[in-house]
Amino acid sequence: MAACFSVGVSPFLASFQRSKNSWRVLVRSEDGADSVSAVVNGASLVGEKEGSWSSFEKGNGWLKSEASEKKIMKRDNAAVKLEPSWDDGYGTVTVKDYFDAAKDFTQHSDGGPPRWFCPLESGSPLKGSPVLLFLPGTDGTGCGLIMHHKALGKAFEVRCLHIPVQDRTPFEGLVKLVEVTIRSEHASSPNKPIYIVGDSFGGCLALAVASRNPKIDLVLILVNPATAFCRSQLQPLVPLLKAMPDVLHGTVLYLLSFVMGEPVKMATVDVESKLPPMQQLEKLSLNLAAFLPYLSELSSIIPKDTLLWKLKLLKSAAAYANSRLHEVTAEVLVLASGKDNMVPSRDEAERLKRSLQNCTSRHFKENGHTLLLEDGIGLMTVIKSTFKYRRSRKHDAVSDYLPPSLTEFNFFFTQVTGFFDFLTGSTMFSTLGDGTVVKGLSGVPDEGPVLLVVPVTGSNLYKLLSENSHVLLYPGGAREAFHRKGEEYKLFWPDQQEFVRMAARFGATILPFGAVGEDDLAQMILDYNDLIKIPMLNDHIRETTQNVAKLILSFFSEKMELGKQIEVSFSFRMFSINRVYSDFRGVDKGEVANQDIFFPLLLPKIPGRFYYLFGKPIVTKGREEILKDKKKATQLYNEVKSEVEHSLEYLIKKRKEDPYRSFVDRMVYKAIYASQQEVPTFEP
Repeated sequence: MAACFSVGVSPFLASFQRSKNSWRVLVRSEDGADSVSAVVNGASLVGEKEGSWSSFEKGNGWLKSEASEKKIMKRDNAAVKLEPSWDDGYGTVTVKDYFDAAKDFTQHSDGGPPRWFCPLESGSPLKGSPVLLFLPGTDGTGCGLIMHHKALGKAFEVRCLHIPVQDRTPFEGLVKLVEVTIRSEHASSPNKPIYIVGDSFGGCLALAVASRNPKIDLVLILVNPATAFCRSQLQPLVPLLKAMPDVLHGTVLYLLSFVMGEPVKMATVDVESKLPPMQQLEKLSLNLAAFLPYLSELSSIIPKDTLLWKLKLLKSAAAYANSRLHEVTAEVLVLASGKDNMVPSRDEAERLKRSLQNCTSRHFKENGHTLLLEDGIGLMTVIKSTFKYRRSRKHDAVSDYLPPSLTEFNFFFTQVTGFFDFLTGSTMFSTLGDGTVVKGLSGVPDEGPVLLVVPVTGSNLYKLLSENSHVLLYPGGAREAFHRKGEEYKLFWPDQQEFVRMAARFGATILPFGAVGEDDLAQMILDYNDLIKIPMLNDHIRETTQNVAKLILSFFSEKMELGKQIEVSFSFRMFSINRVYSDFRGVDKGEVANQDIFFPLLLPKIPGRFYYLFGKPIVTKGREEILKDKKKATQLYNEVKSEVEHSLEYLIKKRKEDPYRSFVDRMVYKAIYASQQEVPTFEP
């Protein structure tokens, strides 16, 4: 009696238990009888049900396991949102785990057909999450996404395609297999997008499927797609591979492995950036020494006859995909490596951008062809940062928002803002309900999530307040950001007080705040009034302002109903602890309307210190009369203005009492006491 194997993958456990493989195999007969026993690495598994993969497709339909039925039942109990600093598992899985997983697949491989499996470590995604299908590269194991399973599993139902080593399904057959899957998913959830991640050969397969299904909402993520296979640097070697004796096949693959990827990038995945340089080098050396022996196993993952078949498959896949690019209507994101020695990925990304209707690209200069197995790439982060993640037909910046993971959080505050914080020695104060100023953020209301930033629109402000989220407003916009000489702490307020009405509409608490310290970083030499007098710069400033305005209107401008139609204008700035940075107001008049974009000429100073003060909370709950009474709205607006101005005056005065306002004084303090200890400041 023929038997079907459903494979549940748990490579994360493998990284902690090297001596014992953590694969689970469910063997189920084709006629749906009970599970029979299977042996994996000498261990007998009988009727393994808990935690095995959900289902796989075998030609003409779905064969479901009991775990699949449990998964469907769990969807109703799935989490609605992620907590900030969620664990994405980055650095806990390395390329060694890929080789372990691929080796297990090849050791217990049958002759086909291709099938889907769901990685165990992906877990249960958020409620309403879309499906993500991974189409593998030339190896066909489906394990190429192994370093990203845990992170992607938070926001997607992850399924990976496995093509057994001895399978000889032609390209058209693979296209039909994937096509059946996406049509089934579309029929069950017509309003959800279907994500397809295609790695190398899988990129050709993804494009082919998309070209045949233009009415299905697909999002393609192509990782170094092999559509440029005809221009591959390895083309001259193909005839030699055919004539190569079998005994040399392993040697050839071993040498090719150094061309396919960047070994150093693969070995640095679990090397922490905070380690001292010598410890980083030692860790890297150990990883490389442990990693190189795995390369000899490539010959078992891709035998000679399989390699020749895959090269033939690649040629037909690239030709098929390229001939149908004009029919692809799906949203496409191309990820291209700068050091890809297999195919010219950077040039191919630009070609696809020109050829496809809706295509963007991202380049990774220091990575090789095996991008998904190398350091410096988090696929979930890329999807979020390119605004490709959505759970419906249209991207909603609020409902589709995902908070930063722990890896993203650490990266941002160490490698993005770390040097700035080091220079400025930022310190924060807040105000309690009784008006007492205290050090830290204990006076800031903790209701609502604090989730960094989303794109700026009026509707997003409305949605955020309706979800009880924190919102950070900069009423002065570009005019206040690009101030002139002598205007270091001068505020520019619009006449309209719409954000006050909006706050009252939702009973939001308004928290005035002020920040000073910019004047301690640099001295302005030439401002707008000086630059506008220079003919060439005059034209450049006006052109830049027009281009920025067009860009904003093109992507973000929208109208919303708030008692009346109001125009929404925007200013783009960021504050690290808040979810949104926004300038929401009506049609500007007066000085605040002069929002020309320019870059002043600055003379750097020895850095001073940045100070932030969050003022006394202003509660609008129970003050609905503000919505109809313009006079009361104006009074509240003036109260907010007064509090902000008071915060600035307070900080400007008190910073004179700070003994460590100077960068030099702070460095001396850290050298004497402790480099990680917070430097004292003035007493509030």
